Amino acid sequence: METGFIAVEDGFDLLLAGRVVLSHRETCPAVVMARGNPAVEMVRGNFRIEDAPADELAPLDWSLVGHAVTLSHLGQPAARLELSGNVLSVTLLLPGYDRLHLRFHAEPGETVWGGGEQMSYLALGGRAFPMWTSEPGVGRDKSTELTRLMDEAGMAGGDYWNTNYPQPTFLTSRWLAVHCRAEAYSVIDCTDPAFHRVEVWSSAAEFELYAADDPQDLVGQLSARFGRQPPLPDWAIGGAIIGLKDGARSFERLERFIKAGAAVSGLWCEDWAGIRETSFGRRLFWDWRRDRQRYPDLPERVATLAARGIRFLAYANPYLAVDGILYEEAQAGGHFCLRQDSDAVYLVDFGEFDCGVLDFTREETRAWFAEKVLGREMLDIGISGWMADFGEYLPTDVRLADGSDPMEAHNRWPVLWAEVNARAVASRGKTGDAVFFMRAGFSGVQAHCPLLWAGDQSVDFTRHDGIGTVITAALSAGLVGNAYSHSDCGGYTSLHGNVRTVELMQRWCELAAFAPVLRSHEGNRPDDNLQYDSSEELLNCFARWSRVHAHLAPYVRHLCDEAQELGLPAQRPLFLHYPDDPALFAVQDQYLYGSDLLVAPVIEEGAVARRVILPGSQPWRNVWTGELLPPGTHDIPAPIGRPPVFHRPGSAFAPLFQGLAGVVVE
Repeated sequence: METGFIAVEDGFDLLLAGRVVLSHRETCPAVVMARGNPAVEMVRGNFRIEDAPADELAPLDWSLVGHAVTLSHLGQPAARLELSGNVLSVTLLLPGYDRLHLRFHAEPGETVWGGGEQMSYLALGGRAFPMWTSEPGVGRDKSTELTRLMDEAGMAGGDYWNTNYPQPTFLTSRWLAVHCRAEAYSVIDCTDPAFHRVEVWSSAAEFELYAADDPQDLVGQLSARFGRQPPLPDWAIGGAIIGLKDGARSFERLERFIKAGAAVSGLWCEDWAGIRETSFGRRLFWDWRRDRQRYPDLPERVATLAARGIRFLAYANPYLAVDGILYEEAQAGGHFCLRQDSDAVYLVDFGEFDCGVLDFTREETRAWFAEKVLGREMLDIGISGWMADFGEYLPTDVRLADGSDPMEAHNRWPVLWAEVNARAVASRGKTGDAVFFMRAGFSGVQAHCPLLWAGDQSVDFTRHDGIGTVITAALSAGLVGNAYSHSDCGGYTSLHGNVRTVELMQRWCELAAFAPVLRSHEGNRPDDNLQYDSSEELLNCFARWSRVHAHLAPYVRHLCDEAQELGLPAQRPLFLHYPDDPALFAVQDQYLYGSDLLVAPVIEEGAVARRVILPGSQPWRNVWTGELLPPGTHDIPAPIGRPPVFHRPGSAFAPLFQGLAGVVVE
């Protein structure tokens, strides 16, 4: 089918596999350009980014020569579009113009997905999504009191579009995809039904174009483009990772989980390097060496757990506290980002303590951190994984060793951070065995990061920051090449009196059991909140769902194989397998776990039933009752302990799924 520019009666089109991707008309010009006037402010990873563009113009006159179009304004060349293979290059030609708006063709009723890991909306229609890695905010809903309070305290409330992991890639229901290669600040704007607008803060940008006959092929193409993750190791999918930050007492508490019958694959102690109490809650001491007082004999403890088939996991991030030992070594080695007006280290306030930002544009710094910290301090004592936290905080006024503009480098930072972690793992021959997990990302992080986690949800059922957002996060990230995602089971952020309830803890277990990795978290205020070992009821709940998770390990291994071969994520939107039903395009509160399981978690407080869509033309079987239901929409009873889960009767894994009911009642 035809690909390239074609002249039409009143303008020109750009076709990809016979489909219009760009359409230039006098009433809807393809390119709009302006001169930017930005203002950027950061407070603890929360950004306020504003622009007052001037001299906006939309060049209308055009000339087509071969694979290139030149747009002119008042007889002067203003912009050039050139197609090479599947890459569309757009360059602004007028001096001083550095705001590029490209309008991609939209058809009536077309649905758009993408934008990286989005927490609030799977389908992007009707909204604009800035592509800028940052803290997602607490509350993320300007109509709530919690968001208002957090906005007052350092712009920390967030909004629907704030995300740790943006990516300027979108897919449409015509089974087209567009990826913007730019790392600069950009916006995917789907507010106008006539076009999908991509705004880039640059005078030039390249856009990769993809076409497919179905969404699975399209997702597979994107996965191949960005790099497929190694399969998760057996230990990571074969049981729960228990998150405790209680010093040496964590090992004693772990035994309670085991005694309760939990299937345990790992113990995650993020406080291995020590703690720091702040007004936000119990933070960590950001000096990535083991705290010998808090965790005496840690290498021996790690080895003892390993002999029992239990891995030990830790924590690190790409910043070092000024009052730590490693800060001095890093400063002496020239490993920090500097101030623009001097050779002083650029310090960032992370909430009552200051840190230096490691300059990963330096090869020496990447090598030092991978070897000194992740290698010697962690992997060499038997640590099998860690939370590779943060990566979103690169300020826009630092001085970088490679001379790059921090406004350009900011989005690239999570990818550099992922590269450092992957480098350390590879240096010890542990790729595919040791697992680090990240919340921050951008285009290309997929090739390095083996596992995402959904970040710091509030410990509640709220629409934009609660338990349900982890489903949207996994589904949206999976569409752009991230096969594996999971969440902090139990939630994380507890502020202004917002604390965990028994119901929330139970429902989160039900959801987390049907993700590739099940990992609990004590949250930012562990002493104020329920923990899974706070009562026999919660302990037994967690143990039960950890066994469900372990029971599904053979199926998850199959999903890992599919991710390697086809690039499909483990957790999938319904439309990925049922693309002919537009009613499924915006469904984000239930998902397919592979093609054979359908999971509809309960994410509304107090609910004892929920509406479930069973897609396709064949019946589905309830894994708890064995009842066979026809395709369609059903109101399903969902008491605590029985979230709606269905399987395809014809699945090769049907006997495994039928065994789930017995696991739950053990």
